[in-house]
This record gives sequence, structure tokens and C-alpha cells, in this order.
Amino acid sequence: MSQTSAPECVHPVAAELGEGPVWRAGEGALWFVDIKGRKIHRFLPDTGEAQSWDAPASPGFIAPLASGQWIAGLKTGLHWFDPAAGVFELLQVVEDPRLDNRLNDGFVDARGRLWFGSMHDPEETLTGALYRFDRDGLARMDDGYCITNGPATSPDGRTLYHTDTLGKVIYAFDVSEDGAVSNKREFARIEEGAGYPDGPAVDAEGCVWTGLFAGWGARRYSPAGELLDFVRFPVANVTKLAFGGPDLTTVYATTAWKGLSDEARVAQPLAGGLFRFNVSTPGLPQNEVRDV
Repeated sequence: MSQTSAPECVHPVAAELGEGPVWRAGEGALWFVDIKGRKIHRFLPDTGEAQSWDAPASPGFIAPLASGQWIAGLKTGLHWFDPAAGVFELLQVVEDPRLDNRLNDGFVDARGRLWFGSMHDPEETLTGALYRFDRDGLARMDDGYCITNGPATSPDGRTLYHTDTLGKVIYAFDVSEDGAVSNKREFARIEEGAGYPDGPAVDAEGCVWTGLFAGWGARRYSPAGELLDFVRFPVANVTKLAFGGPDLTTVYATTAWKGLSDEARVAQPLAGGLFRFNVSTPGLPQNEVRDV
């Protein structure tokens, strides 16, 4: 068991759909988005200081650049985001707006390539896809999803994990040095009644953590797909984890009140808050986008 502390809410921001936590070690800051609230948030754990920015469309993720700026995945496409100026600039349209899709979750691999998924905003049709974005442009890598989450890669970069949330399956792919994916296979399946797999994160031992939407916690799987650990939360919707702190053993987790009834929100007053807990196995450092 890797858990060493119970989750505590460190920032009760009440995000409708908190997602995409990113630890920026140089700032000692945890960044994340509220998709439905159209906000980008920054939280400093040492001081409790918090800042927020309004996004021009639903933000599914933000990915850091070495410059201190970001690439933000919005419903309308990939954008440059400059926190100092608070401005967004369109970088790349990803999909036809008539699909009513939005970008949902993103990840930067060790080579500086950006991976992300799209999903059907009303959560009804299988129009979502997995993409890679790098200096060669935008590449569609897989499709047939309603709600995508992830991806994430193994410590050696040779395995990519990607989630079909409504299908309750985390898939694994082989990844070549040039970013091609192959050998799609089922890595883990969430049983009925245990919630829906949301955003994944990988630790230094190659174990895969996943938040559970409507599952009251997060799970840790071995590289072979064996369930190793469950961390229970006081809120139902745990969306994604990120490893932070000076030694990457502090786990931050975004949560959501989306979909909760009025009664459930009263019973879960911290739903939508930013949580943290400690683990014995550190995570992997956050990569910056550089291959664009």
C-alpha cells in the first residue's frame, strides 16, 4: 500500500468540473482547470495564495512551455495562453465545430510532444479521438471514443495509457520513438459500481493511478494491470492526480460537483475542491512542451 495519509482539501474552490492538475516545480504551484466553469486556476500550497483566469471557451487541459506560457486545450482548439497578460491566442483548430466536441485531457511526454484527446461535449456520440501534436503538426492517433481521458506514458516512454471513460477501460499502446502507436490492448477495466476511470498519472515505479468519477477515490495499478491500492475520498467525483512537492510524493487531485444532486452537494461540501495526500513512491517530473 502506497498511501501514507488521508486526502485533505487544500483549496475548496468548488470547481464544477476540476481537471488537468499540473505541478510546476519552479513556481511551487499547482495549476488546474475548471472545464464547465471556464476557469484556469493556480494555487500555491505553501502560502495558500490562489489566482484564476477566465478562458474564452471550455478548457480541457493546460500544458506548460519553458517560457512560462502554456498551451491550453479549449473547446475551440489549441491556444497559446499567457498568464502574465491573461490572453489566449489560437494556435490550431483541431476538429469541425459541428461535431460539438471539446478537448478534454492532455499530457506532455519526455520528448516534449503534446498528447490529448477530444470528446463529445453532450456525452452521447463516439466522435472523440486521441491526438499527438508536435513539430510535424497534428496527428490523429486513435478514435471511436465518447469521453477520452489521459493519456500518460510509462517511465521509459514505450507504453502509452489512454482511457475510454464511458467504456470503463484504460487501454495501453506501444509507442515508437517517432511517436507512432500500435498494439492497442486492454490494460485495466473498472467493474460495475466502482465508478468511471478518469485522468491517469504514472509514478516512478511505472504504476498507473486513475481518478474515479462517481467512484469516491483513486486507484493504483501495477504495470501489469494488477490493482494495488485504493485511496478513498470524501467526495464522489475524483477526476485526475498530479505528483508535486519537492520530492514528488505529494499527490494533488482535482474533483468535481458536476452531476451531483442538490442533496449530494450538501452531503459533499468539498466537492470540486483541490485535494492532496502523500505517497511513498514519487511521481515523474512534469514535462514541458518543446517539440512544436
